[in-house]
Amino acid sequence: MIYLDNAATTLHKPSQTVRAIAEALNTFGNSSRGTHSVSLSAAFSVYEARVKIAEFFNCPKPEYAAFTLNATHALNIAINGLLKEGDHVISTDWEHNSVLRPLYRLEAERQVSLSFLKADSKGRTDFLSIPEYITPKTRAVICTHASNVTGNMADLEMIGEIARRHGLLFIVDASQSAGFADIDMQKMNIDVLCYTGHKGLMGPQGTGGICLREPLDIRPFYCGGTGVQSHNQRQPEQLPTLLEAGTLNSHGLAGLSASLDFIKEIGLENIRAKEKQLAELFLKQVKDCESVTIYGDFESAQRAPLISLNIGDLPSGTAADILALQYDIAVRPGIHCAPRIHEALGTAERGAVRFSFSYLNTEAEVMQAAQAVKEIAEA
Repeated sequence: MIYLDNAATTLHKPSQTVRAIAEALNTFGNSSRGTHSVSLSAAFSVYEARVKIAEFFNCPKPEYAAFTLNATHALNIAINGLLKEGDHVISTDWEHNSVLRPLYRLEAERQVSLSFLKADSKGRTDFLSIPEYITPKTRAVICTHASNVTGNMADLEMIGEIARRHGLLFIVDASQSAGFADIDMQKMNIDVLCYTGHKGLMGPQGTGGICLREPLDIRPFYCGGTGVQSHNQRQPEQLPTLLEAGTLNSHGLAGLSASLDFIKEIGLENIRAKEKQLAELFLKQVKDCESVTIYGDFESAQRAPLISLNIGDLPSGTAADILALQYDIAVRPGIHCAPRIHEALGTAERGAVRFSFSYLNTEAEVMQAAQAVKEIAEA
C-alpha cells in the first residue's frame, strides 16, 4: 500500500518508536501509583517525555505540559476550562470540529458568543483583521496553525502579538503542524498549545497534550484518581496533576518520547524540507491536469505538506475508493471534520480528496500517486 493519509494519522513510525512501545508494554506499571520498580519506570518515562515536549515547543516548565489522549481531548480541556459565561471568542473558518463543536456547545450552554474570520475561495484568511472583531467581552483567539484541508498556515507570531497587545488568551490547535513547523510558545505568545502525537510527531495514537505558557485559571475537564492527595475532595490544583486525572497512557508516551528523539536526530528542518519537497513534487505532477481542481493558496511560502483536490465530476468518496481498490493508495475524502472551510471552498456537498505526506514517504510513492490521479482524470 502507498499510504498518503498522514494528516489523519501516520501509519509508518520510526523503528525506535515501535521498540519503545513494545518494551514499555512488558516493563511499565502504573505511573505515580507506587514505589516499586515498574511503577517508577513508568513515572520516569512519562517525566522524560514531558521534558522533551516542553523543550520541543519551548513551554517554560515541564509541569506546564499535561498529557491527553489526542488534540481533541486537549482542546476540550482548554475551551471548556477557560471560557466563562458570556465570554466572546474569535476563531476562524479553518477550524476542525475539535474546536468548532466545543465552541458551539458553549454558545448554547454558557452564552459564549462567537466570531469567525472568513476564508475566501482559496482558503485565505485576513488575520490582521482580528482587532476589528474584539469587544469588551472578548476572552480568547482560538485558531489552528494549519488547515487540514488546504494546507494554508497561519502566522502564529503575528497573531500572538495581536492577542498579547489586546490582553487576550491565544489558544492554538497544532494538530497539523506539530512535527513539521517550528513552534515556540514564548516567542509566539501562545498561551495554550494543543497537539496530538499520532500525526506529524510520528508517535502512537492515544497520545497528545496541552501546554500552558503560564499557570491559568483553568477548570479541569474531568476529575479522578491522581495518586496524590487522595483525601482531597477536589482535583489537586498543581500542574500537571490538575489536568491529568486517571491512568496515563505511559506505553504510548514511551513511543512518543522515542519519536521526539527521532525528530531531534533527523532535525526538524530536514523533516520539513523533505515533506515540503514531496508535496511540491505531487503538486507539480497534477496541477496541469485539465479536470483536476486543487484547493488552497500556493503563493504562500508557509504550507503544510498536504494537497486537496477533486477529479472531474467524481464525488470525493468515489475517487478515493478508486485509488484504494485499483491502485492500493490510501487517501482521505470527504469534509475532513472541517465544514466551515469546505463551505468557503464551495465543496461542502462534494468534499475533497486529500493527499498528505510524511517524512517516511518516498518520491517513488508520490510519483505513483500522481500517475494514478492522471489516469483517473483521463478515464
